[in-house]
Amino acid sequence: MAENSTSTKKDYRSLIEWGVIIAVILVLYLTGWHTQVIGTLQRGVLATGLIKPSIPENTTGFENASLDFYFTDENGSEKSLGDFEGDVIFMNIWATWCPPCIAEMPSIHSLYTHFKDDENISFVLVSMDEDFEKARQFMETREYDLPIYHYRTKVRGTYESTVIPTTYVISPDSKIVLEKRGFAKYDTEEFRNFLEGLAE
Repeated sequence: MAENSTSTKKDYRSLIEWGVIIAVILVLYLTGWHTQVIGTLQRGVLATGLIKPSIPENTTGFENASLDFYFTDENGSEKSLGDFEGDVIFMNIWATWCPPCIAEMPSIHSLYTHFKDDENISFVLVSMDEDFEKARQFMETREYDLPIYHYRTKVRGTYESTVIPTTYVISPDSKIVLEKRGFAKYDTEEFRNFLEGLAE
């Protein structure tokens, strides 16, 4: 009889534990906080330095970058990649609802802070959020001063990644020298040297 009582208590305890776990998950999803929580966990993975972009050994033989990729700036003015022609372009396609995007943003902000006074390196962070105000609020809340743009149009076949975040590095002679699908740690000495080498 005592064994039955112990077994019943364990069953109840297990049900309560699962109930709490399910309730927490539901609350996170219903409030929208799941994106932040998952992003924070993924940022911990990035901190290990294991997920980095693959830097090419040389920058010859790469495909041409189309500069017909259009977006608007925070003031609503239309721009394209053509406005940055001749610069090294670090272009990141992201969204506020994307946990991996949130995870890598501190790394990108740190990289941008290192290069923001370099006139030969341009950062273009293109938000895929339907409501661009969400992207603005995201940056403001986290005190990031990154240059963000709102996606508009692109030429068919250009930057066709179905994954976000996706990051492209375009050389001054308009070649796509790096494409990274998924999140990565960018604020590394190796990556900074890579950008500086392209800018020279």
